[in-house]
Amino acid sequence: MTVRRMVVIGYEAASLLDIACVTSTLETANDHAGLPLYEVRLATPGGNPITCGTGLIVQGQEVLERVTGPLDTIVVTGGIGHLDAAENRLILAHVRRLARESRRVSSVCTGAGVLAAAGLLDGRRVTTHWEWAYDLSKRYPAVTFDPGPIFIRDGNVHTAAGVTSALDLMLAFIEEDSGAELARKVARSLVTYLQRPGNQAQMSIFTVAPPHTDSLVRQVADYVTGHLDADLATATLAAGAGVSERHLTRLFLKNLGLTPGRYVRQARTEAAAHLLASTSLPMAGVAARCGFGTAETLRQAFVDRYGIPPSRYRLTQRSA
Repeated sequence: MTVRRMVVIGYEAASLLDIACVTSTLETANDHAGLPLYEVRLATPGGNPITCGTGLIVQGQEVLERVTGPLDTIVVTGGIGHLDAAENRLILAHVRRLARESRRVSSVCTGAGVLAAAGLLDGRRVTTHWEWAYDLSKRYPAVTFDPGPIFIRDGNVHTAAGVTSALDLMLAFIEEDSGAELARKVARSLVTYLQRPGNQAQMSIFTVAPPHTDSLVRQVADYVTGHLDADLATATLAAGAGVSERHLTRLFLKNLGLTPGRYVRQARTEAAAHLLASTSLPMAGVAARCGFGTAETLRQAFVDRYGIPPSRYRLTQRSA
């Protein structure tokens, strides 16, 4: 069996979790397979140690500039240093070069910004950490950044969302390469989900706060997430905030990239996802608590947001 060469690309202030989720998952697959399925190496500029965002120092195993293909997969990590990496011509040149020599190209978290800066994501739909999706979409308008899914595959390019979603992406790679049974063994060993679909949401509404620059948007957003079963029509929200519908819509688009109506629908759907995963409420009860008129309305919103019906989502969570 041919050993798959997997190169993880790191840089100063990269995320240690991004690196560890990739390397640990693949090495665990080797352990359970009883043979080396993957050769996993961390490549850094000059092969030098990098100081991760946490302050811990990690030694590079390969000199980025000297790595040559063919490779099975490259994985570009994210981290607080991604903006500097995206402006580093040396890093970008070698990312482009190695992408041409790899069967799969992938990124974790804000590593998508490095791939975008290298021109490898133009015309593609990708994901990244929800906190950076809007900013990166402005920096790279030729790329469609979707902050919803955990990971996205577009051709041979795979992008994962924030941090631990790297583990989900690696499990998907293992299943693709060696079958579902090995992926399940690895997941059990890592004490994680047996299968978490790529289109499962990052659940960002309940962790992201509107920008501090606009207190009115924050006030309305907080009201929405705390009163999901109330009348949340745009006209009602605008009246409660003492502004016109048009002005409220303009503020939401500027600060959140969503209209008030779409924000409400997303908040309700994500709340429903939480309830489906953590309670045994019947579908009608979930719908009522989250402000959907009927279970069918919930189903339609759920499929539109996540690509799967709520019943299937609940089964997936319980099987995990």
